[in-house]
Amino acid sequence: MSNTTILSEDLARLESLGLSPDRLPRHVAIIMDGNGRWARLRGAPRIVGHRRGIESVRATVEECRRLGMEQLTLYCLSVENWKRPPRELGFLMKLLRHFVVIERDELKEQDIRLTMIGRRSGLPDRVLGEIDRTIAETRDNRGMTLCLAVNYGGRTEIADAARRIAEAARLGAIDPSSIDEECFSSYLYTAGSPEPDLLIRTAGELRVSNFLLWQISYAEFYVTDVLWPDFRARNLHDAFLAYAARDRKFGGLPGTDSSAAIEAHRASPRG
Repeated sequence: MSNTTILSEDLARLESLGLSPDRLPRHVAIIMDGNGRWARLRGAPRIVGHRRGIESVRATVEECRRLGMEQLTLYCLSVENWKRPPRELGFLMKLLRHFVVIERDELKEQDIRLTMIGRRSGLPDRVLGEIDRTIAETRDNRGMTLCLAVNYGGRTEIADAARRIAEAARLGAIDPSSIDEECFSSYLYTAGSPEPDLLIRTAGELRVSNFLLWQISYAEFYVTDVLWPDFRARNLHDAFLAYAARDRKFGGLPGTDSSAAIEAHRASPRG
């Protein structure tokens, strides 16, 4: 759990849902899918779905913070998304910039720390400038971490890490024979962050779409048919109920003490 305090009324609400704090995920990652489909079903342009999706982001961030999540990672823009029409990409950049500006004071008030993973190259300077400002102004917050995956790709991240390790080895800063999982993880964009316990995908698609390929090796998957613009706290609760019902063995045998397995995994260098 993060340093976020769960209020008594939220604990009571958790209990009414059949959940307890010790059965909640520590880190939730979400593939926010279905904005375009939501708009198409209403005969509207795709950008209308993206705009409505911001409401789901706000609702999800708020609920995760209230329930004491340590980190929430949202897949905002993949490296493959640059294939989309320029008008849509321009709107997405404008929406992202607007979000980090408008929500800046709220993030500070709620003690939420903003971070970003992904390649900076190719992103507009105005967007990066506002992201960097919000990151700087929330750096000392000690509540939940909100991580935005922007211009991100799992394969790109792994390739970038391999390139950096190779350069360090070339310079003699690292012994190739010492490279292990812990070492490799320290060169990823996500170095220092806990690995996701739960990966949620909306809109019913059954693929990971190049998201956190290294980090989700032991994550639990939850797929819902709900389109992202309709995703709210009740849908998050459904995902948490499904997660709490699973036996996380991390390679152990059925009947293994799952709580001990989870704590051992979280205490490992990778987590």
